[in-house]
Amino acid sequence: MIAVIDYGAGNLFSVCNALKYLNIAHTVTKDAAEIDRADAVILPGVGAFPAAMASLQETGLVDKIKENAQKKPLLGICLGMQMLFERSDENGDCEGLGLIPGEVHRIPSQNVIIPHMGWNELVITQESPLLKHIETPVYTYFVHSYQAFCDDRSIIAYCDYDGKVPALVTDGKFVFGSQYHPEKSGEKGLQMLRNFEELAK
Repeated sequence: MIAVIDYGAGNLFSVCNALKYLNIAHTVTKDAAEIDRADAVILPGVGAFPAAMASLQETGLVDKIKENAQKKPLLGICLGMQMLFERSDENGDCEGLGLIPGEVHRIPSQNVIIPHMGWNELVITQESPLLKHIETPVYTYFVHSYQAFCDDRSIIAYCDYDGKVPALVTDGKFVFGSQYHPEKSGEKGLQMLRNFEELAK
């Protein structure tokens, strides 16, 4: 069972639709005990970093997420990925979950359209269980104006958007984050969700 965290700021509809389509057992919850019982956790997110972190704080689940991230797979999607990092300067300075070292800043290029919206090819830099059974090239769907800045060791894949934009990241243990939306990224994106389910077994 995968717990999809409902904190009032997540894109639950598309994520849950994909999980349902794949027959992946899941529950949408803000209950701490249910998160503890789950085999894995998904943290979705849309909107602005400070508002999302404030909503998450209001649920009282911040410490519970950090605790579970030490022992079971956790996948942050889009803004949910950005929240895995230490902080963001979106609309001021805001502390994140601190599960992966790094910070989130606006995409710095003046040569491309912001927000970055649409399909982009992943440049895979290291192996990952999330990429099993997926042949290159891999194109995934992005919608974001801010990006992570982190050590290359945390980056599984990036895309080139007039610069290196981390697209799939990890803490090297249980925590993963995808800047793109796997649930909107066709069959290869769906395979990533299947692979995440396999990690939970």
